[in-house]
This record gives sequence, C-alpha cells and structure tokens, in this order.
Amino acid sequence: MTRSKYLGLVSLLVLAGCVVGPNYEKPAVDVPPAWKPESPWRRAAPDDAALKGPWWKIFGDAELNTLEQAALEYNPSLDVAKARLRQAQDVVKVTSAGLFPQLGLVSGAQRLKISKDRPVASFVVPNVSTVQNDFTLGFSVQYEADLFGGIKRQLESASASAQQSQADFENARLVLSAELAADYFNLRELDLEIDVIRQSITSENRALEFVRSRHDLGDASGLDLAQQEAQVKTTITQIDLLRNRRAQYEHALATLMGTPAPGFEITPARVELEVPAIPVAVPSDVIQRRPDVASQERAMAAANAQIGVARAAFFPSVPLSANLGLESNTATTLLSASSLFWSFGVSAVQTIFDAGQRQANLDYAKAGYAAVVAGYRGTVLNAMQEVEDGLSGMSTLGSAAEEADAAVTSAQRVLDLANDRYSGGVATYLDVVAAQQALLANQRQAVQIRGQEMVTAVYLIKALGGGWSASP
Repeated sequence: MTRSKYLGLVSLLVLAGCVVGPNYEKPAVDVPPAWKPESPWRRAAPDDAALKGPWWKIFGDAELNTLEQAALEYNPSLDVAKARLRQAQDVVKVTSAGLFPQLGLVSGAQRLKISKDRPVASFVVPNVSTVQNDFTLGFSVQYEADLFGGIKRQLESASASAQQSQADFENARLVLSAELAADYFNLRELDLEIDVIRQSITSENRALEFVRSRHDLGDASGLDLAQQEAQVKTTITQIDLLRNRRAQYEHALATLMGTPAPGFEITPARVELEVPAIPVAVPSDVIQRRPDVASQERAMAAANAQIGVARAAFFPSVPLSANLGLESNTATTLLSASSLFWSFGVSAVQTIFDAGQRQANLDYAKAGYAAVVAGYRGTVLNAMQEVEDGLSGMSTLGSAAEEADAAVTSAQRVLDLANDRYSGGVATYLDVVAAQQALLANQRQAVQIRGQEMVTAVYLIKALGGGWSASP
C-alpha cells in the first residue's frame, strides 16, 4: 500500500470518529421574576459579560480604595487562587496535546556481537557469530485516533474546569474585597462610637464639676457627687472596651492585606457613614453575575464531560504509529538511499473482561454529575437567600436609623429637662444620671445602626455579584 493510501486511511478513521456521552445542557432552576422587597430599590442593567471592577468605589472612601488595592495585590489567599487558575489552564494545554500526533527524533549508534549459539532461524543457513556496527537516524510518530471522542471529552472537561477556576478566582476576589470593606466599616463605626463616648465624657465631666461646686456650697449631697463620679468612670471604661474591639478589626485588615499586624495601623478618624444607592438586578441577572454560581455551573459541565470519558472506555482504542529513518552498519553509508527504512501500522485494542471496572467508572461519573447538579441548585438557592436577606436588612435598618435619630433627639430633651429639674430642686440627681445614660445609649445605638447599614450594604453588593459595568 502506498504512502498516500495510508494517509487516506488515517484521514478516514479520524473523520469517522464520533463523540460518545451526553452533550451538556445547563439544568433549569426555579428563579422568581422579582425580589420580595422591591421598593425602594431601582432595577439595574448590568453588563454580565464584563468584569465587575472596583465595586467598593461606590462608597466614595479614598482610604478604603487604597486598602482594597493593597489586599488584591498582596493577599496570600488570592495568590493561592491565582496559582490554582494557572494550574487549571496548564491542564487544558496538556489535555489538548492528546489530539495531536507525537513526533520523536530517533538516533543511535552501537556495536554488537551476535551469538553463534542462538536459536536457529533457518535450518538451511547455519548460525555464525558476527561483530558489527548499527547506526540509526530517523523519526517516529505516535498517534491515537480519537474515534469515540474520549480525548475530546477530556479536553471539554479540562476546559470547563479551567473556567471554573477562573470563576473561583473571581469569587475569591469578591469575598476578599467584601470582607475587607466590612471590617473597615466596622472599624469606622467604632471610631464614631468612641467619638460619641468622648463627647459624652466631656459633658459628664462638666456635670461633675457642676455637682462638685454645688456639693462644696452644700446644695448637693455626697450621694449626688458619688453618682456622677461613677457615671464618668463607667463611660471611660466603655472606651477601653471599644478600643479593644477596634484593634481586632485593625489586625484583621492587616492580615487581609498581607501585612504583619504589629506593623499596621489605621489612624482613627470620624468618617460619616453614608449608604450609597444600590441598583438591584432581577434574580435571573444576579444568578448569572455571581462567580460562585458560575463556578458550580462550570463544575457541572466538567462532570458531564467525564461521563463521556468513562463511556469512551467501552470502545476500542486505535493507536497508529509510523517510523521513517536511516539504518546502516557503517557511518559512511548511513545517508545513502539504500539505508532508508520506514514502517506504518494501525492496531485496535478492545478490553473484553475487566470485572466491571469500566461500568463502575461510568456509574461513578454519573453520580459525580448528580452531586454537582445538586450543589449547583443549592448555590442558587443560597444566592437568592443572601440577596433577600440583604434587601430586607437594608429596608429594616433604614427605618431603624430614622427611629434611632428621633430617639437621640428625645433623649437629649429628657436630659435637658432633668438638669433643669435638678437645678430647680424638684428632682434628685439620679434622674440626671439616668437621662445621661439613656442619651449615651441612644447615641451609640444610632451609630451602631449606621455601621450595620454599611456592612449590610457591602454584603448585599457581594450577594449581587459585585459592582456594575453599565449604568441603569
């Protein structure tokens, strides 16, 4: 058979190949048309195919922007996700190489002696012992025809796994940036709370001096003085407790940024906590945008392709080999036409009995796919729950913030009245102390609610899949 006929046979075998196993179809999940607390949120029009970008800039905090950039550059966990992504991409390259022939260069030189006492190959010609050289130079080609698509399914699985790693990397970025923003706003809420307590201490010290002067004049009892002194000390103690909590958030931020905690510090500052307007996409858009959902969906595609890989094992493997080169017993004649040799071969290997191994592998792949499908649906449900929690939380906290501000105003009015009544001698100083405590509690509660609003807004944006690349 001529070389052209061999090449034609190879082409025919390759073109006749088919891909076994089920083609991937994304499972359907029940997604509601809208979120329950629709008002006052406005619908977004995000570009789901584009990168999410620096979503944290929506808060307009320059220091937060600096911290986020440093975390994305130096966080060790994000470096791990980057390395995993590169590994997955390399696996695609390794797998795709199986679709192409392997070409090798063969060369050798040896001197050998043939035994005279070896088994005879012919009874007509007697054996003789010879000493001779053997020089070879040529090419070898090895290729396994992917007739039943096993390699193609492997490549399909590897490609889906690489896309899954890309989604995992994006999810790691999103989780990291959200965690850092939440810790940062918790820290700034404590700064505001500490500032409120300091202002309260200033007011309480003025009240202490007033009571002390009245005590010195005999117009106030020692009990009144002791009560106000205890109130000042109690308030100072609260600052120490808040400073301890602030230090823990500061240390957490250092770790997220890949910086040793002992050498990291954020200067206390009074940063007004303003919740930005958050555009909310419809549920189906959110499901498309979230990287954790995308990761699970790609995992389903990879698991589905593995079923095809397992099914292809039931069919024969068809390796092809070809060799072309020169061989001679002398170096001077190695490059002559008479030293040319070549070979071409096709074989088929079919496993007849394997004690159920291939069937077990197929059942294993199907069970793995079923498990990933269940995980995907669970991830979608969790995504919708997180968005609903965020929306309801923002709505509730917004109302609570207004009520807390009103409570602060009322508490301040109560304190003013208590001071007037005490100065007029119609009330005990215990009423003043109680009013001071109530005002401080309401002021702290108002600040805490603002902090909760900011943190809830951060996690709502995270639940929505990050920032937006297009304006509504």
